[in-house]
Amino acid sequence: MDELKQVFLQESGEQLDALETLLLELEARPDDETTLNGIFRAAHTIKGAAGMVEAVAVESFAHVVENVLDRLRNHEIAVTTELAALMLACTDHLRVLVANEAGTAQMGAAEIEAQTASLLARLRAFGPGGQVQAPKAAEPGVQRIPSPQTGHSCWHISVRFGPDVLRQGMDPENFLRFLETVGNIRHVETLADKMPPAAEMDPELCYLGFEIALESAADKQTIEDVFAFVRDECSLSILPPNAKVDDYVELIESLPEDTLRLGEILVRIGALTADELSEGLRAQAASAEGEVPADEHREKPIGEILVAQQVVQPEVVAAAVAKQTQVSEKKAQDAKLIRVPADKLDHLINLVGELVIAGAATSLLAHKRSDGELIESSSLLTRLVEEIRDASLQLRTVQIGETFNRFHRLVRDACKDLGKDVELVISGGETELDKSIVEKIGDPLMHLVRNSLDHGIEAPAVRAAAGKSPRGTLLLNAYHDAGNIVIEVADDGAGLNRDKILAKAIERGLVEPDIHLSDREIYDLIFAPGLSTADQVTNLSGRGVGMDVVRRNLQALRGTINVSSQSGQGTRLTLRLPLTLAIIDGFLVVSANRSYVIPLDAVVECVERPEMEHDRNYFNLRGQVLPSVCLREGFGLPGERPARESVVVVQYAGQRAGIVVDRLAGELQAVIKPLGAIFRHLQGIGGSTILGSGEVALILDIPALIKISGQAEQRMLVRPEQRSA
Repeated sequence: MDELKQVFLQESGEQLDALETLLLELEARPDDETTLNGIFRAAHTIKGAAGMVEAVAVESFAHVVENVLDRLRNHEIAVTTELAALMLACTDHLRVLVANEAGTAQMGAAEIEAQTASLLARLRAFGPGGQVQAPKAAEPGVQRIPSPQTGHSCWHISVRFGPDVLRQGMDPENFLRFLETVGNIRHVETLADKMPPAAEMDPELCYLGFEIALESAADKQTIEDVFAFVRDECSLSILPPNAKVDDYVELIESLPEDTLRLGEILVRIGALTADELSEGLRAQAASAEGEVPADEHREKPIGEILVAQQVVQPEVVAAAVAKQTQVSEKKAQDAKLIRVPADKLDHLINLVGELVIAGAATSLLAHKRSDGELIESSSLLTRLVEEIRDASLQLRTVQIGETFNRFHRLVRDACKDLGKDVELVISGGETELDKSIVEKIGDPLMHLVRNSLDHGIEAPAVRAAAGKSPRGTLLLNAYHDAGNIVIEVADDGAGLNRDKILAKAIERGLVEPDIHLSDREIYDLIFAPGLSTADQVTNLSGRGVGMDVVRRNLQALRGTINVSSQSGQGTRLTLRLPLTLAIIDGFLVVSANRSYVIPLDAVVECVERPEMEHDRNYFNLRGQVLPSVCLREGFGLPGERPARESVVVVQYAGQRAGIVVDRLAGELQAVIKPLGAIFRHLQGIGGSTILGSGEVALILDIPALIKISGQAEQRMLVRPEQRSA
């Protein structure tokens, strides 16, 4: 049972995430049948799983939620803002109940019970008799029979006889008499809308149609067989009673999880006959070939065609589509996913790291002994280790879209509180990165999104007065760039107030009053601890404790954040993070007999350092000034500089710099080992690794070194009189 409960806790979290996402989609598209069915399916799955592990509180509450969702799915109640908000609140409460089962709930038992009672009282308003039912729309093209005796228990038969029926010796009245052998005709309405004027009438032609209400226990095929002899000479539509529709939906849900086409599902449950399916498929083929006009010249789905032909109700088609989706999703998930505990995966990555180090030692030993066969064997081993490394790291990569999608709820709730209208636009959700990084950037991203909503995007009235759309836009974007992942948080709001930020910084003593700073340097001040330009504290932000946490967390991940802003047009924050925290491809360099590793993704080229004075921190690279950092000088290494030095040209975030080293030692795989707490403030070093020889090599922090080289270049460009001052 404990093992089942762990599976339940994990799967219920996934289902609740899906439920929340679908509810937010439903609020934007209330008539989407696929979304409605997905919401019901998620709630039903949670309830069923809770019952299996005897989570009574979760099961009973989910059952009430499921009842309301069932009425929503059957269009007995309408989607409203109030109902959407209630369903989201119920989703949050289900999380609390699940957490309580796991023993991790932040609420006490009394508080949970009170919240449960409050939500159940609100849910009862949407139960049977609690709210006026939404009217059901009639099926398109079907004329309902105006008889008090039709509806719940009667088949609705709509038949239009062709003009040549009488000439072929068939009497429409005989078919109606034969129909009485399979049931009781409760109502017949004769339609003569195609009857021409008497002067134009041909007595040998048939102009009649009938709308019939038939009370019968027979199935659809039996009723259709009554018209078998005239099937090709008439237009026939048979719709089941309302009570039968519910039976069809239940039959669809109880079908085994086989891969079936939509028509096969409908035929199997008896909602559709083989002739009706054939006619629908012919119409679909004709539409695709252009013989029959189709909307925008596209091939219509078979379900849409069958509903238009009035041979099956939309509710039955929707249930069949939902069943198809459920089966395909489950099969895809079963085929793709194997649940592995995170600690086992981390242990595998650690073992792969040790394998990389051992492989490097073997390769070094083979070259020292100059044994050709051993060198060849170690080369093969190195290649296989690289493939194992890449495959192992892929196991731990996830798409960032799941993290982005969580902010739909945050944006929705924040807009309700702030009285703003903001559209969240997500792109690059398929971008992958290490799961350990994804887990740690959620909190920084939340701070950035909250700041954009609260400080960045203006109220609708203010935006309209400025000639902008009342609805603001918040963009979350991700993409890969030179071995890093770039995440952008951008809004089209008012932009950062340069003067206000500088005034606040001077007021708090962060900068001197007479200092001259560039726009970029001023914008960087928003990351200073305790600095906030908010006029008042809100539930979202304003206390000055968010942005400094963002930068600190990103630096812990070897990442950076940059700010760009234009007054009246918006702000863009760009985060750069490494793809993985475990193993990287590196480039080994040596200075003063000490080894250093440069991440290979940052390396552009290697050149020999030209003749120059040793006190210059830049040189000419093919007509361009390239700032440089000498490792000997930067790290205070002992010994004299060699006559010939090499320069490794590196690039990060569009900026280039040269790293001056004594010699180049080639490529290698580096297993990143974190530095101790005593070294965390060391500039220019991002970690360490162990070489095949057992020597410890430091991994260079390229963004920090580029920043140091840029500062050195600016100092060299300062005018002599300013330097002497």
